[in-house]
Amino acid sequence: MGKHILLVHDMTGYGKVALAAIMPVLSHMGHHLYTLPTAIVSNTLDYGQFEIHEMTDYMRRTLQVWKNLGFRFEAVSTGMIFSDEQAELVSGLCRDSAAEGCMVFVDPVMGDEGKLYNGVTEATVGHMREMVSVADYTMPNYTEAAYLAGAPIRDDLTRQEADELVDALRTLGAKSVLITSAKVEGAYCVVGYDHQAGERFLLPFEMVPVFFSGTGDIFNAVMTGRVLDGDPLPQAVQRAMDAVREMILRHKDNEDHYVGVPLENCLDVLE
Repeated sequence: MGKHILLVHDMTGYGKVALAAIMPVLSHMGHHLYTLPTAIVSNTLDYGQFEIHEMTDYMRRTLQVWKNLGFRFEAVSTGMIFSDEQAELVSGLCRDSAAEGCMVFVDPVMGDEGKLYNGVTEATVGHMREMVSVADYTMPNYTEAAYLAGAPIRDDLTRQEADELVDALRTLGAKSVLITSAKVEGAYCVVGYDHQAGERFLLPFEMVPVFFSGTGDIFNAVMTGRVLDGDPLPQAVQRAMDAVREMILRHKDNEDHYVGVPLENCLDVLE
């Protein structure tokens, strides 16, 4: 039985990232989607030149319309936030939704490979800490986790350092935490804490040496859908890792990786 999910992410004019990556996955999994774009973005930021139109006023008016219509959600999923005003609006929405029994999934989109994305400022880190504080599940990559925790970025972590980074995000308020693309004692892995089971987990993977924009969004969409379907968090994470790996391998020879994975061609991997 599909869940009613509110997606609070940006929309690109060109590129399979954010809403353009998340919607096909969750729709294919049978969930019912409501989209609330935080911004309209001309293309993926990796191209280095882009135009961003923030949508905060539209978001506020749309939420009022949906309230008037009696729309209700079972989960809220958030991504990139573009201003203090928007962070306040979305974190308030998440708190109100959680109080009504919604599950809140926060992807603190900010950066990767040790640095912030083009167009993302230090102020965004503060916005994302606010978002993480209301999350049932948060799923930063290692770079984002380090920025959120104010921790140094290292080439390799001990297991204790990885667990301490997870705990730093739990201290911010997140219930379940998973950190992707971490290198722990020489192995790439996803490290996390499942608040439902009260257990830590570490899931190793073999890195495919190819970069695609939007793979984190696909991972988070699959993981979110599986959790909402009732999978335990470590199992949901493993299935998301396997799906993303297969999609990358199928398209690793594509000429333009900045546009992302043409995932409509490979939704069968979700079965």
